[in-house]
Amino acid sequence: MEHTQQMLAVLSSLFLLGIGAQWLAWRLKVPGILLLLGVGCVAGSLTGWINPEKVFGDLLLPMVSLSVGLILFEGGLNLQFRDLKGAWRSLIGLLTVGVIVTWIGVTIGGVWILHLPFPESLVLGAVLTVTGPTVVGPMLREIRPTGRVGAIAKWEGITIDPIGAILSLLVFEAVESIRQAEFGSATVNAAIGLLTVLGIGLAVGLGAAWILIIMTKSYWIPDYQHNSMTLWFVVAAFTAADLLHHEAGLLAVTVMGITLANQRQIQVHRTIEFKESLTLLLIATLFILLTARVSFESLASLGWRGPAFATFLILIVRPIAVWLATMGSRLNSKEKIFLSWLAPRGIVAAAVASVFALKLGGPGEALAPAAFIVIFMTVAVYGLTSGWLARRLGLSSTHSQGLLIAGANPTARAIAALLHDKGFEMVLVDTRLPRIRKSQTAGLKTCFANILSDHVLDEVDFGGLGRFLAMTANDEVNTLAAARFREIFGGENVFQLSRPNVHLERLDSSWQHRMIGRTLFDQELTYDFLNSTINGGGEIQLIEIGETIELEAFRQGQGRGTWPLFVVSGKQLSVIASDSKSALKSGQSVVCLLTREALTMKRDDAGSDRGSTSLSSVPVAN
Repeated sequence: MEHTQQMLAVLSSLFLLGIGAQWLAWRLKVPGILLLLGVGCVAGSLTGWINPEKVFGDLLLPMVSLSVGLILFEGGLNLQFRDLKGAWRSLIGLLTVGVIVTWIGVTIGGVWILHLPFPESLVLGAVLTVTGPTVVGPMLREIRPTGRVGAIAKWEGITIDPIGAILSLLVFEAVESIRQAEFGSATVNAAIGLLTVLGIGLAVGLGAAWILIIMTKSYWIPDYQHNSMTLWFVVAAFTAADLLHHEAGLLAVTVMGITLANQRQIQVHRTIEFKESLTLLLIATLFILLTARVSFESLASLGWRGPAFATFLILIVRPIAVWLATMGSRLNSKEKIFLSWLAPRGIVAAAVASVFALKLGGPGEALAPAAFIVIFMTVAVYGLTSGWLARRLGLSSTHSQGLLIAGANPTARAIAALLHDKGFEMVLVDTRLPRIRKSQTAGLKTCFANILSDHVLDEVDFGGLGRFLAMTANDEVNTLAAARFREIFGGENVFQLSRPNVHLERLDSSWQHRMIGRTLFDQELTYDFLNSTINGGGEIQLIEIGETIELEAFRQGQGRGTWPLFVVSGKQLSVIASDSKSALKSGQSVVCLLTREALTMKRDDAGSDRGSTSLSSVPVAN
């Protein structure tokens, strides 16, 4: 019973520490893996609280492998072929030339800096060819790079993981053959193994995706079981492929995810949301488990050579690999520099290094600590500096203050025109061509499409955009669009107009919870109210704040006909929602909607306008 209670305590600690560390990292604005690595070290070698081998025994490595497979499947679900328009050559170069150059460079570093035997350095070089979707994805969501580099980095981070794992396996098998003096068969075995892994992985991955699509289309799976059955297929595909050939499972689930993401026969949005939550939990527990296995003694045994080895990879190997891999591509020098500074290692490198360290033994025991030092340093260096570099290169906007607005109606155009004049990025999406033309005439960026269509994701450059406003006349479209763009901008930055007749719905206190986005502006500012106000002679104006005042006091002081919409503070833009409580400070400006009656009163009382000064206004025709 005592052992059972201890296992329960350890399992609970994994979940609590993992999720807590990720939340704390979000609050501190640092890469989550840094805290997970620290927690793993403290819980493992420092205190001995978590001993993975003692708790899980022989189940540890199979659990890690299956978890990595689920992570790669979720990553594959986020890979759209359309993202690579005009960038295929660069990606293929990174996955071929880039992998080979990285492998050679890491091998040289292993022999020269770490003083590893050449066979073990070959294996370590193969292991560290991977980057890692578990760290690249969060970094890209934070940076929001413009143009092609974001898509290339995302694709590389996910597709290179099974490639690196397969390469590691083949190199390991070749090393074992050479050790057994089977020199002639080493090359042949590696070639046969590669073809076998590719064949099994592609066949099982495509087959599992096809069967799942057919069953879903034929309504053989009830709606409430879509996520669980998808998980069933992923586990089955991974296990079947891995039993046929080791490491083929990683390729199979990655192919399965990419296939489902790019087909148009069934919807996978709910599956993506479910797998993202599962992936967060798996990443948290895996990093703590694998880090807990590495002792401080093994890390300290590398001495200065460990950090020097990681520095060699960051400053020498990665830039050379990127520049050689992208020769002749359409990428400019700034994009190449950014890709050269974005290669953090993640969970796959940790898992594969741990597995081969156990299999090699002896000199191979240095593989795991070397890999973890590289993981820690690459995550720290890239995580703390890549955003700054992207902004310096002009590939990312600071804090992404721009707005993506669903609807190019008169109110949306008036808002966008005023904010565009203040230097903020604005993109309006609408299906009515006359509205799009009026927006373009006003100098605004537009997208002629349904906000729910994939065409929006194809055409809109999300660089510089940080918030989404659902402002169409259709409340259902607003809700669906808000749900969709939560995946891109996060729930805090997605807003939708209040539901019609909201004053009646107040009788039902649960109506707010049925809204996907935050209530934009105020509950009384529905679509009809906004546009009738603008069409009736109202205006969007910028009002300067003379002294610090609470938002609610500002609302009351300006009178019934003035509605605050946004707060402008230099280059920072804040959206006012119905739940906004912050104070307005001197020097800020408030974008307000003024009714015709309010405008008339202000003009009649121009000499005493309650301390506020109207700076500009934007009248808009219908």
